[in-house]
Amino acid sequence: MAIEIRHLRAAVVTAGTQSFSRAAKILCVKQSALSRRVQALEQMLGVQLFERTKRGTFATENGKAFLAVAERIVTDIDNLLTTAKNVSYGELGRLAIGFSSSLMTGNLRHAIGDYIDRYPDVQLDGIEGGTEKLFSGLQACMVDAAITPAHIAEPGITRRNLWTERLVVAVPEGHRLTEADAVHWTDLRNEVFVLPTQGIGPVVSELLAVRLGAHGHRAKIIAQDTSIESVISTVTIGRYITIATEASTGVNWPELKFLEIADNGGPARLEFALYWRPDNQNPALAKFLKLLQERYPAIQGE
Repeated sequence: MAIEIRHLRAAVVTAGTQSFSRAAKILCVKQSALSRRVQALEQMLGVQLFERTKRGTFATENGKAFLAVAERIVTDIDNLLTTAKNVSYGELGRLAIGFSSSLMTGNLRHAIGDYIDRYPDVQLDGIEGGTEKLFSGLQACMVDAAITPAHIAEPGITRRNLWTERLVVAVPEGHRLTEADAVHWTDLRNEVFVLPTQGIGPVVSELLAVRLGAHGHRAKIIAQDTSIESVISTVTIGRYITIATEASTGVNWPELKFLEIADNGGPARLEFALYWRPDNQNPALAKFLKLLQERYPAIQGE
């Protein structure tokens, strides 16, 4: 039996989410099927890639080395396919949307779902990554549009504000904050945060510095080069907390509580914006911009 890309992809996504169930949802397969793929890969390699525990599925030391190479292979193949599609996509069209937030629930998923319903013949490719990857893709025309909380002014890129999402603090069950009537920024001053280095991580890190710094406190932050889903999973260990958007609360996270953060008399919010190249003549992009204008008529361009 030969190793196939589906085996590698199953292992890579499982490592990123630290959960067979969440990986199965992302890949749109049954959990049992995904688990069998990973087990088959381990048998072919003769190496245990993951440690299965009640808290989640974690890469072993031997697995980490293999998974790092596997991730590069999967990324290279995806890029190869994207390049081929860019060269050959025809009359039906293609739209590449970059994002750095959870796609499982929330405004982003609804917007993309509306687009697929309205234009079922357009091939839609989702590209998840950090700000640097997304903006590099925009400049290279590999990404048609990017939706991210980062507020960046870059030559040749147009920005349009979209929606806001409530910020929540994710804490393990039994944490002292679960007993509070409301959670304010100052309540977080003695906590240790774990945040992703990409996506909403840098924005939240800056926000913590401002909100806690205003009261003479400095945020204690551990940065992880992983997804927000993996970061949230780390919180179940019980030593750290993290901050995410309300989109992450749409997934069932055992042993965790999501608490709304109060800010200036209302919930703390994070603003998301759309970025694209105005010289991009892709008709599928024009349709996407029109749909967003209809869904969010009050959005303003910059």
